[in-house]
Amino acid sequence: MIEQYTLEKSLQQHFGYSEFRIGQKEIIEEVMKGNDVLGVLPTGSGKSLCYQLPAKLLTGTTIVVSPLISLMIDQVNQLRANQFKSVVALNSFMDPNERRQVYRKLYDYDLIYVSPELLQQEELIMLLENINVCLFVIDEAHCISQWGHEFRPDYLKLSTIIRKFNNPAIMALSATATKDVQNDIVHYLERPNMVKHIFPIDRENIIFSVKQINDDQEKIKLLVKLFSRYTFPALIYFSSRQSAEVTANLLQGKLPDQRIAFYHGGMDQMDRIAVQQQFMNGQLDIICCTSAFGMGINKSNIRLIVHFHLPSQLESYIQEVGRAGRDGNPSLALLLYTETDAFLPKGLIKKELPSINQLSFVFQQLKQLYENGQALNGNSLELAEMFQLSEIQWRFLHNQLEKHGMIVKNQIVYHRERWRQGFAAIRDYIEERVLFKDRKLAEMIGWAEEENCLREYLYQHFQDSFKRPADKCCSNCGFSLSILEPAHVPHVKRINLSWQEKLRNLLIAGDDNGKPT
Repeated sequence: MIEQYTLEKSLQQHFGYSEFRIGQKEIIEEVMKGNDVLGVLPTGSGKSLCYQLPAKLLTGTTIVVSPLISLMIDQVNQLRANQFKSVVALNSFMDPNERRQVYRKLYDYDLIYVSPELLQQEELIMLLENINVCLFVIDEAHCISQWGHEFRPDYLKLSTIIRKFNNPAIMALSATATKDVQNDIVHYLERPNMVKHIFPIDRENIIFSVKQINDDQEKIKLLVKLFSRYTFPALIYFSSRQSAEVTANLLQGKLPDQRIAFYHGGMDQMDRIAVQQQFMNGQLDIICCTSAFGMGINKSNIRLIVHFHLPSQLESYIQEVGRAGRDGNPSLALLLYTETDAFLPKGLIKKELPSINQLSFVFQQLKQLYENGQALNGNSLELAEMFQLSEIQWRFLHNQLEKHGMIVKNQIVYHRERWRQGFAAIRDYIEERVLFKDRKLAEMIGWAEEENCLREYLYQHFQDSFKRPADKCCSNCGFSLSILEPAHVPHVKRINLSWQEKLRNLLIAGDDNGKPT
C-alpha cells in the first residue's frame, strides 16, 4: 500500500490537486491494497480520478469500461492535455488502420477505455490477455442493473471477460445506486467480497420543484416566460426525440436572444458532437434533449434542469438533475407534470421489450432459418429488421437466446424441449421486467405527486438520511418559481470567442468520434 502522504504527493504531482474530494482517497486506497471496491459518489465529485491516479501508480494496465464513446474520448483528450499520454480509447468508430496500430502497442498504455460491446470481440480479448491488466474499472456501474438486462446486455458478461485477464482488482463506480442496484453490481460481477464505499449523493445546492401543468402548451408558455427573464446554461429533458426537436424550434422562434439546439440519439454523429462541444464551450444556452445527452458532461455551471416529460424512474431523474450546479452554486431542478404524463413512459416500457406475439414470431423465424441451414448473418440492426423488432428488443432477445443455449456464436441450435423451456423462461422474464419497470415508474409518479418534502422522498430510496438546505429546499417546502431571483440561479456571462478560438473548437469537435447511445 502507498502511504497516505505519498498518495497526496502523487495527486499533486500528476493532477495538480492539493487534496482529495469526498470518497476519492478511500476508494483509491482500497484498490492500491488490491481489493475490489464499489464506490458510490455524488455527481460531479470526480469519480474518474479514482481510477486515473491508480493507473499512474500501479504496475500494469488499467481497463475502463465506459458506456458512451463520446465520454471516453472526452476523458482521453483531457488526460492527454494534462500530459497523461499513455491513454487510449478503443471504439467501433476508430479508423481501421489506427485501430490496428493501437492493437500492436496495447502494452504501451497505462489506461485503456473501451465499450462493453467492443470488449466482446475475440481479437481484442486475446490481445488484452497478453498484457498485465492490474485494474478493471466499470464506470457508470449502475448500467449493469439499469441497462444490462435489455439495453446493453454485454454489461452482464463482464465477469466472464475479467476472468480471462487473470482476475485483476475491480473498481465499480456510480453516482446513483440503490441498495438493490448495488447488490446487482456485486452479483453480476461475481465479487461477493467487494468492499463498498457508499457516500451521500444528495446535493444541497439543487432546489427541487414540481409544477402541476394542464397540458404541453402551458409547459411551453412557462418555459418562454422563464427564459425571457434569465440566460443561463440549461437542459430540457424529453422522452420523445420528436418532442425535443419540435420544442427546440418553438422556443427558438419565441426566444430569439437565446441560443437553443436539440440533441438525441437519432441525430447524425457529427451533429451530436457539434451540439455537445458548443454547449461545453458556452456557445449554446439551452439544449432540448433526450436521456442520450449528459452522461459524462463535465460542465460546472448548468443552472437549470427541466423535465418536460416524466422520467421512468427515480434513478434516471437523479442522474439527470445531478448535472446541475456542479460548481456548488444554487441551481434548479424543475419537473413540469400533468396527470396524463404517465402514459408516455408506460408506452415506452412496453416497447422496450418484445411482446409475447413478437417472441413467438422470432421463434418461428429462427426455426425456419435452422431448417434451411442458415446462420444469423448481419449486424444487430439488420437482424432486428429481419425479425421486425427494434434494435434494443433484438439485443435483449439475442442475449436471452444465448443464455438458454438456442444461439451459440451466431449458429442456431435447435432442440425441441430446450426451445419449449427457453420460450417459457424468456416469456416469464419479460413479464417480470415489465412489472419491475412499472414499479419504478410508480415510485416516480409518487414523487411527482408527493405533498411533503420532495428532497426527503427522493433520497430515502438511496440513503438513510439527507441534508436539508438552510435556504430553498423544494416546492413543497415554500419554494415557488414566482419568487425565483437571480441569486438562486446566478447569471452566466456569455463567452464571445475570437475566430481563431472558434476554428480551434470546430477542429476539436471534428476529431471527436463520440457516439452517445
